[in-house]
This record gives sequence, structure tokens and C-alpha cells, in this order.
Amino acid sequence: MKRRALVIGSGGREHSLVWALRNSPDVETVYAIPGNGGICQDAHCIFIDPVDFEPIIEFAKQNEIGLTVVGPELPLSKGIVDAFESAGLLIFGPNSQAARLESSKAWAKDIMHRAGIPTAESRVFSSYNEAHDYVQSLKRFPVVIKANGLAAGKGVVIAEDKPNAIMALSAMMIDKAFGQAGDRVVVEEFLEGEEASIIAITDGEYILTLASSQDHKRVYDSDKGPNTGGMGAYSNAPVIDYEMSKAVEKRILFPLLDQLKKEGIVYKGVIYAGIMITSDGPKVLEFNVRFGDPETQAILPRFIGDFYGLLESSAKGGINSQSINWDKRQCVSVVLASGGYPGKYEKGLPISGIEQAQSMDDVLIFHAGTALDQGKIITNGGRVLNVSALGNSLLEAKELAYKAISLISFEGMFYRKDIADKGIQRLQSISKGE
Repeated sequence: MKRRALVIGSGGREHSLVWALRNSPDVETVYAIPGNGGICQDAHCIFIDPVDFEPIIEFAKQNEIGLTVVGPELPLSKGIVDAFESAGLLIFGPNSQAARLESSKAWAKDIMHRAGIPTAESRVFSSYNEAHDYVQSLKRFPVVIKANGLAAGKGVVIAEDKPNAIMALSAMMIDKAFGQAGDRVVVEEFLEGEEASIIAITDGEYILTLASSQDHKRVYDSDKGPNTGGMGAYSNAPVIDYEMSKAVEKRILFPLLDQLKKEGIVYKGVIYAGIMITSDGPKVLEFNVRFGDPETQAILPRFIGDFYGLLESSAKGGINSQSINWDKRQCVSVVLASGGYPGKYEKGLPISGIEQAQSMDDVLIFHAGTALDQGKIITNGGRVLNVSALGNSLLEAKELAYKAISLISFEGMFYRKDIADKGIQRLQSISKGE
């Protein structure tokens, strides 16, 4: 039986989801709402607002969509899953109640505390004056300041000292740099260690953990500059070995599911745990309720199997009957960004070299912030392209990714040049017995 899929979203993550669904057995057609310049070359794009649920549901019914896959967090937090389920349509993702795990960092912290999940110590504030006084009283820095609501991955500031912490509070709570997301803030202890991303698929009862990955949040090399939505990722992350992966499942993922069930919430879809590997073991930095971006662009090129069937089993139940196989090769994905990102940047700039780069063996180009203009690809966002490459080692994958990048250009283009270096260095240390 031929299957039809619909992907909601317009970024690099959604392009990789479209790619994986197209490669699934018996998938006849993939649609995207609204898509981007690259997605529209690989799927049928429909230009509907992703949070205007009524016309999306009507489209899904008219086109006999078998499964809708939601990429970004905003439609999830606004209840797209609830709306689809009420209409009797199959959709992959958590309902609005469960999506609070990402849309409210304060609520997520409460859940973690009740479930006994290891995480950083924190305080939540809705008053700037109270938050200001608390930060003034702190003796240890750095400290982490988080906007409570959705801020497109940018609402986190690691403040190195007291003046920078006060500046971050002011930007979020007074200047509204992240809109309503900054009405409440979480002030959190800074955890020492190495960060990694654990992404798992669940049907509310069972969990299948995907290959590990590591994101690079800061805009510049050596983790300098402000946080971004992510400047690149690689998979596998050597910091997450088999034992650590099982520890994350045992101490974090399953306790989370159990606690949510106790509170009457059945969680289906993606659980993304951003974790810090500390000297005391893994601790949760944050939970997200959707695939990571750009981690997905590094993970899915390694996926072997029926991606549609995997997501369908999450939505329907019965994920315990599924198994996942992985390409033994490693993947490195590098973000090409617009000049000025994560601040102001230009749009509408022509891009050259994409076709040459994607014609290379073991290279995939996932479009993030692009658009089609009279058949030509132009920039249309801060993060423009993801260049993903597979190699027999992280070093080989990295070298291939940057070789492909050398063929691509647009005015103001920049990118980090150290994606995957942490993993490469860790593997070199292991091989030397250090």
C-alpha cells in the first residue's frame, strides 16, 4: 500500500525529515507546509501558515495523508496534535499538554524534580527586581539565564559574571528580546562537563533511542560568541558510549515518561534531552519535544530502515516491535549562515555551488533558510544551508563536509570551522590510552 506523508515546517531539520521519509519503503508522495527552497525541490510544498490548523487538516483529509510529521516546536505547543487527533488523523508528536516540556522551562524543572531526574539547581522568577536581587546575591559564576518560553533556541545566556547576568535579565524581562518568552526566567547553576544530545522516539510506553550527536550552539569557533539555534552537529558523539546511553535512558528518559503518566499525560513523539556529562553523571540541561536542529541533519543520514514506519508506530503505539539500524560511518553537518546571524542579516542573496556540492558522493545538502526566486535558490534566513557528509571516521566526514562547503558561496556567508573537533580529539585521546 502506497503511503503519503506531510511534514510541517520550513527549516533544515524539516528538509532532512522529508529526505528520510522519501527514502522509506512504499512512500508515494511527501508534502510540506510551508517548506523552503530546497524542500520544494524534493516535496510538494503547500503555502499554509503552520499554526493555522483548520486548512492544514482539510488539506490532509483531501490528500489522504497517512502520517503528518511536525518539525518545529511552535505548532506543537499551540496544539496541532490535539487538533489532528480530534479530526481522526494520524500525527507524529506530543499533544499541547506534553509539549509544555519545552514551552515552559519552569514546568519542565518541576517535572524533573518530581521524577528525581538529575538536573541543575535553579530558581524561577516572574519579577525582574526579585531576579535582579537573587543574581546580586550569587557568589559563583558563570550562571545560566533562560527565558522560560519558546525562543527559537536562542533564549539561553551563559553569563560569565554578575554584570552580564544582570544585562541578560534586563534584555529578557524588560527589553523583551524574546517577547513573551522572557516574562518569566529561570536562573540556573552552570554545569561543568561536556554537552551532548540524546534524541529518542516514544509511543508513551516504550523508547527507542537514536544515534547520539553533539550540537555546537555558540556562533563562533571554540564556543565563542552568543548562542544560536545551532551551528553544526556530528554523530556519533564519542562522549556518549553504550553505558552512558543506557544510563540516560534509566535515569532520565524512562523516569520522565513514568512521571508524566502519573500526572495523566501520555507522551508520544520525540523526547530530546540536552544533557551535560558531569563528574556526577548525566544531568539534563533542557528537554525539547521535537527533533533537534541541526542534530537531525547529522543523525538521519546514518539511519537505515523504514523511517515512516518508525514514526507511525510512535503515533499508533507498538514501537517496541520496531528496530533501528545505523550506518557504521560517521556524519558531520555544518551550518552555513548569513552575515550578521544571530543578529540582523540580509535576505534574498543568490547562492552558487549547491549543485556541485551535492553531486559529491556521500554529501547531502539540507536547506534551512532558502527560497526559490524564478527557479534560483536565494537566502531567506539566518541559518541558510546544512552541509552533511558521511565518512569512515569523524575526521574523514569533517574533511569531506568542508570540501563540499568550499564549492558553495553567497555574500556574507560564514560558518564554524571546528565542527566535530571535540569528538575527533576525544577519539584520539582514547586511541592513545589517555
